[in-house]
Amino acid sequence: MADPKAKIDVQRKSFDAQALPHMDALFRTALRMTKNTNDAEDLVQETYVKAYRFWEKFEPGSNARAWLFKIMTNVFINEYRSKSRTPVAVNVDELDDNFLYGQLATSAPADDPEKKLFAKIFDEDVKRAIENLPDDFRLVVVLSFIEGFSYQEIAEIADLQLGTVKSRLHRGRKLLQKELLDYAIKNGFVKDTAK
Repeated sequence: MADPKAKIDVQRKSFDAQALPHMDALFRTALRMTKNTNDAEDLVQETYVKAYRFWEKFEPGSNARAWLFKIMTNVFINEYRSKSRTPVAVNVDELDDNFLYGQLATSAPADDPEKKLFAKIFDEDVKRAIENLPDDFRLVVVLSFIEGFSYQEIAEIADLQLGTVKSRLHRGRKLLQKELLDYAIKNGFVKDTAK
């Protein structure tokens, strides 16, 4: 029979090597989910506690980062969000799909304006705009734009249908476009066509 202490050491080393490198990414997302440093730290801590407790269920070779984000999302939904608020109704049907994109200053045609915008302008105004998104939209926006997860990975992390992820991401983009237009004009990322 194998030594139990040796088994625990192997599990701990595996966990440390595969799970701990994702702590900063988890914290960034937790901060946007909770909007509070202390709550974000607690959320990440609870995520790691649950992940370590169930580490034997993690399949070696699979995506540890996505697995950790799924755990964190579930903890957030089950423990934090349920305590804090009810869902917010948002009417985004009036927003034009290309509201901000149509205004972006031209650059090389191969550039992705959305990625260019988010890569360059991630300061307090942008953070605040993301934090102001309703929870459901904020989660998919953060997982996609900031953490770089694919639609399928987001669906698995958030336990949503792929179509729901696409819909929420689309609506989240529209809300951000509207919120960030003045900011983008002020900082020269968008041409003000009214002048």
